[in-house]
Amino acid sequence: MNTMPGRHFLQIPGPTNVPDRVLRAMDMPTIDHRGPEFQAMAERVLAGIRTIFKTDNPVVIYPASGTGAWEAALVNTLSPGDTVLMYETGHFATLWKSLATKLGLKPEFIEGDWRHGADPDSIEARLREDREGRIKAVCVVHNETSTGAVSPIGDVRKAIDAAGHPALLMVDTISSLASIDYRHDEWGVDVTIGGSQKGLMLPPGLSFNAVSDKALSASRGADMSRSYWDWNEMIAMNGNGFFPFTPATNLLYGLDEAIRMLHEEGLDHVFARHARHGEATRRAVQAWGLDVLCAEPAHYSGSLTAVMMPGGHDADQFRKTVLDNFNMSLGNGLSKLAGRVFRIGHLGDFNDLMLLGTLAGVEMGLEVAGVPYRPGGVQEAMNCISRRSGDD
Repeated sequence: MNTMPGRHFLQIPGPTNVPDRVLRAMDMPTIDHRGPEFQAMAERVLAGIRTIFKTDNPVVIYPASGTGAWEAALVNTLSPGDTVLMYETGHFATLWKSLATKLGLKPEFIEGDWRHGADPDSIEARLREDREGRIKAVCVVHNETSTGAVSPIGDVRKAIDAAGHPALLMVDTISSLASIDYRHDEWGVDVTIGGSQKGLMLPPGLSFNAVSDKALSASRGADMSRSYWDWNEMIAMNGNGFFPFTPATNLLYGLDEAIRMLHEEGLDHVFARHARHGEATRRAVQAWGLDVLCAEPAHYSGSLTAVMMPGGHDADQFRKTVLDNFNMSLGNGLSKLAGRVFRIGHLGDFNDLMLLGTLAGVEMGLEVAGVPYRPGGVQEAMNCISRRSGDD
């Protein structure tokens, strides 16, 4: 394989580019995770991460991928055989359902078309039917990474309340946290799941559970086996700035810096930047004559855009053409979308010129791969960004 000059463009929807400040923060000697230096850093991180989830309640941090945080949310609050209501927004909602089944839970899936976020009315209707209260939790993916569709979590909370149902609300924010506006406390979420490798601008390796008082109460009566994932011991030791096991010390150094960077920019500015990049990307896609997978404008994502390939053209072959010619990685279509879509990640440590370089690579790739398109998508994105410059 020949070396290509310049940097690789990693434009998958996560893991995302890790900024130099975070890399430098992680480039530290390992320290005693039972000592005062670590304690001071951990207390700062445990307080800071609450501001990102927008909660006054505990946020539990695990050395794990987002899958671990899925499992932690379920095993801490539920008992074997419990019914959980889940919404089929795409590949990752489906994987979460599969995990619930393996744990001995009984997931009930509301079918979706993989082009929209969750429908609060459908959730409310099902909960109204559940007069015996068999459903113990409602699980929704905020930003479905496989499709680029966002679910209206505040409206889901209203739907649960309108049905008068006691179910817990659990939300996956793995590809929306620190990229799309999210409000754990205000929206009445009981468990929010997060991961380090996307909007938080870190490598993979940390996952999170933001936990409400109601969820903590549920954990005291839950009967699922848990040890490593147990919130109670974690929260007790976190109160003194420590962990019950060896933490991912250097990733926590990086998280400390990432939280600082997010607040230096301002969370509202971060969200506006992502929204601007999402809009510019969609305008480019539409100018090319291609279709955005997400079919509902109200559900458009600021984190990523999934693009449908014209009939007779394979998305994975197109992605290979882009990689081979322009040293850029685009996200692939997952499960039933394999070969049918490619995904453009525009989240994390990302600016206007990086976006335009990404879209130029896509447009040139369409030409080289012989995919039918109309030129001018990059120019349309430039026009959009110029009009919206200063919005954030």
